[in-house]
Amino acid sequence: MAFLSLSFYNFRNLQNDKIDFDSKEVYFVGQNGQGKSNILESLYYCAYGNSFRTHSDAEIVRRGEKDFSVRALYQESGGGTRSVNVIYKEGKKTIEKNGKKIRDRKELINTMPCILFCHDDLRFVEGEPSDRRFFLDQSLSMYDVLYIDLVRRYKTALKNRNVLIKERKADMLDVYDIQLAENGLEIQKKRKAAVFKFNEIFTRLYEQVAGIAGVTIGYEPSWKEVKDGVLSRLPSKDEVLALLKTKRDSDFVMGTTLSGPHRDRLRYFCDGKPFVPVASMGQRRLVALLLRVSQALFYSQTINEKPVLLMDDVMLELDPDKREKFAGLLPEYEQLFCTFLPGEPYERYKRTTTKVFFIENGGWKNE
Repeated sequence: MAFLSLSFYNFRNLQNDKIDFDSKEVYFVGQNGQGKSNILESLYYCAYGNSFRTHSDAEIVRRGEKDFSVRALYQESGGGTRSVNVIYKEGKKTIEKNGKKIRDRKELINTMPCILFCHDDLRFVEGEPSDRRFFLDQSLSMYDVLYIDLVRRYKTALKNRNVLIKERKADMLDVYDIQLAENGLEIQKKRKAAVFKFNEIFTRLYEQVAGIAGVTIGYEPSWKEVKDGVLSRLPSKDEVLALLKTKRDSDFVMGTTLSGPHRDRLRYFCDGKPFVPVASMGQRRLVALLLRVSQALFYSQTINEKPVLLMDDVMLELDPDKREKFAGLLPEYEQLFCTFLPGEPYERYKRTTTKVFFIENGGWKNE
């Protein structure tokens, strides 16, 4: 899949106009605050039906206006031209795919798989445990729509169980314990397998760029069997049900379910020792960048398709040597969109077919 064009109407500060791409590589060059990131946001919005910068669609509307829309034309691998149109009107969002209204955003995920690189990715390294779980779940959801349904079933069971815990209705917990155990163990199984595959990619990449060997991602499931301090295996359904019963008193005291995949953790290690607490800011930034590269490779290797890469001023944070190495390690992609400040040496990366747009005051002109 490749984006052919985008059309905007009241989308942040962008002009109400159409921008044509028609290139495998597209660069947006401009000062901060001119609209470069807004264009990447609109691409992401068409790919997933939501923004990577805000949870509120109302914040995307141009100041002084009430509604907005963005429309993408894209070309499928087989050559056909298709469209996605997202409309926000009177406080409600409508998504149309090839002219037909869709009712679930998961219908978009396999349509235009985009990998986003941005400053906020640092939260996957040093942020809350929920941020790291989000990255892992996002990686799995990109190619496995059934995983989305699995997580939704788990969250529904968890929500219902927590209501009963707050109401102290222990006699009704067994039903939700079964749902929690069945769906939760499947989630943990998929997460564990994904982290194993990620490490086959990530550890090698980090050593190539930073020269530091043995940096790995550690998956610590909430439900686990540990022997001599090491995770030996995931428990069985019966073992989880027994664990949930033993923890009910603690759950009642805290008013919530204290164990399950919603309490899983991801940590980073170097030769078995915690890495992030002793890593420099540059090393942490590199972890975040290479997580995204690993995500793209993981996707490509799993379904044998290439993603679209969206890179928002991310190479600024690397020194020149690491920047060159990182650029050389980018996975194969269907299409690449990058933002740069005017002073950056973007000419060093572009090809003869690269299309460059200069962005100013929400408008653009081609090089």
